[in-house]
Amino acid sequence: MSNFSNVVAGVIRWGSWGSKLSSSKMASLINSCVEMGVTTFDHADVYGNYTTEREFGDALILSGVPRDQIQIITKCGIIKPCAEKPGFTISHYNTSKRHILESVEQSLENLGTEYLDVVQINRPSPIMNYEEMGEAFHMLQESGKVKEFGVVNFSPDQIRAMVKYFPITSHQSEFSLTHLAPLNDGTVDACVANGITPMSWAPIGGGTIFSNTKTGLKRKAKLETFAEENGWSITEMALLFLMHHPYNIRPVMNNPKVDKIKEAVDLVDVSLSNEQWYEILIMLQGHELP
Repeated sequence: MSNFSNVVAGVIRWGSWGSKLSSSKMASLINSCVEMGVTTFDHADVYGNYTTEREFGDALILSGVPRDQIQIITKCGIIKPCAEKPGFTISHYNTSKRHILESVEQSLENLGTEYLDVVQINRPSPIMNYEEMGEAFHMLQESGKVKEFGVVNFSPDQIRAMVKYFPITSHQSEFSLTHLAPLNDGTVDACVANGITPMSWAPIGGGTIFSNTKTGLKRKAKLETFAEENGWSITEMALLFLMHHPYNIRPVMNNPKVDKIKEAVDLVDVSLSNEQWYEILIMLQGHELP
């Protein structure tokens, strides 16, 4: 993923699951992203109940942005009963070889493209067959339909099992000021050990950075004071904390507003000192390091 932008535009809220952008507004947002250097767009087939990929594909044509100037990530594996998925009664996961191949064909058609830069398995299934997934990945790569593959929310052991059958290049997880688990449970380390680019699908804690509990409010007050002393908003501090990691954790910005995406872009060349990073960590943990 070396040619992907350091900030990724998440499209989950561009369509019916969020802002319900028209084709022209979506095209304008694509252009704005590219102009500020955000060339990587994060999709999933299920977004907008399986409608957002198609809307983005139409908007991409309208935008006039050449396909080879952007990178498209999409995901598959979640089955959500809706008008676009008749015949299913419950939400579930499908990571079978057949489903992966069929999902990619549908995503290619929806997005109006001959290839996808990355396809990721959207959630680990308790009954997934790693060898079968690897076979699907090999077929899609050899055909030129998909360049790279990745996974989402896989545990360190699941990452290691997957790379036994195919060399994935990206992993998305929840990683933010309020969710430090990937830093401590071996997830980031498994990515580093296998040359996998780590990404965060909730880089600012899903928009609600802290709980309204007594402890949460006290912690928030300390962090806000620290942010103000350094001339940051608390959102900027959250992004700087994430992006300080030496292995370039890419934030997926799921807010469909140009200024919110630009906020992350403007921080790419801003650096924390290690001491500042640890000050934030200590405030988050509520105690000094041992």
